[in-house]
Amino acid sequence: MSIVDTPERRQLRELTRAFVTREVLPHLDDWERAGEVPRALHATAAKLGLLGVGFPESVGGSGGDLLDSIIVTEEVIRSGGSSGLIAALFTHGIALPHMVAAAGVSIGGSLGGRLGGTSAPGDDDLVQRYVRPTLAGTMIGALAITEPDGGSDVAGIRTTARRDGDHYVVNGSKTYITSGHRADFVTTAVCTDFPGSGELTLLVIDKGLPGFTVGRRLEKLGWHCSDTAELSFVDVRVPVANRIGAEDTGFLAIMQNFAAERLSLATQAYATAQRCVELAVRWCRDRETFGRPLASRQVVRHRLAEMHTRAEAARAYVHEVAVRVAAGEPVVTEVAMAKNVAVAACDEVVDQALQLHGGFGYMRDAEVERHYRDARILGIGGGATEIMNEIIVKGMGL
Repeated sequence: MSIVDTPERRQLRELTRAFVTREVLPHLDDWERAGEVPRALHATAAKLGLLGVGFPESVGGSGGDLLDSIIVTEEVIRSGGSSGLIAALFTHGIALPHMVAAAGVSIGGSLGGRLGGTSAPGDDDLVQRYVRPTLAGTMIGALAITEPDGGSDVAGIRTTARRDGDHYVVNGSKTYITSGHRADFVTTAVCTDFPGSGELTLLVIDKGLPGFTVGRRLEKLGWHCSDTAELSFVDVRVPVANRIGAEDTGFLAIMQNFAAERLSLATQAYATAQRCVELAVRWCRDRETFGRPLASRQVVRHRLAEMHTRAEAARAYVHEVAVRVAAGEPVVTEVAMAKNVAVAACDEVVDQALQLHGGFGYMRDAEVERHYRDARILGIGGGATEIMNEIIVKGMGL
């Protein structure tokens, strides 16, 4: 038994597996083709206590920490879900933590504490208006950082927010926003100085405000059941009460939450690899060629052994780093390494799994085909592999 394998966490796995089996698997193919998951799924997950895992009970969550969130993510995928489903159903994992931290509530896996040292106007009120309803499954939130010409350059954000009395006037655009179409509100990074100055503030912007337009639904290679949108802001008046923390603390808030986000993506990567190993083993046992099961051939057996080894090694390292993050250790470099290790393992294993499935693996009816498509984003989201390498090199003192 380890810290991530306790009796309580085994029960959490069982609950998650039952939820996926009953509520997800019969419908996932339809959601993939529809381009989104139904809002009712959020409410169902909330009633079971899964939606609020990792968030304190004091803000409407189910309790637990980063390790519990990782277990839910892992088990959703291992049970036949997908990383696209994780992105759609658990978007609040990147939309809410900044509000919770600004209200002075600690979340395992982030630095926590009030941004700017003291509570800013509306901090506790934001918890009541947005955090609690979202964790109850009655609202959906999104996080808007990326801009059309910005990519990973968070400090270069050009969407501006000019103070005008009790409001900010917001102008700019965002792109590749996960759950952007379904979201009731968007936690938005804006520049409160001149564009690109790096003086960032986070505002909660409600859908439906005049001047706030949700653009076309973006079609993607993978994550088909997770809706993605472009957002436009033209003279959108946002109440100062919707500011998260003190002004110009947005960059720090974003950086503080990256550890949890990157570990979530790393978890999705190794869990996808593990699931694909399971699918490949099952296929190779059942599939016969020239009168013999594929699994009887040494070249296939050795390939499966290598795939299993890579997936398990990635899982072990991500868990080790996650335990340190949950304990409050400043392991920025190790988080970057964990993400890259898991993504590299996923890329290799998913590719080999599809190859072993042959022509069937290329068909939409094959689960491995969905994982093959979904896996490609994991080395881009939350900081690309190249950005992770820069963090690693700096940690080496270079």
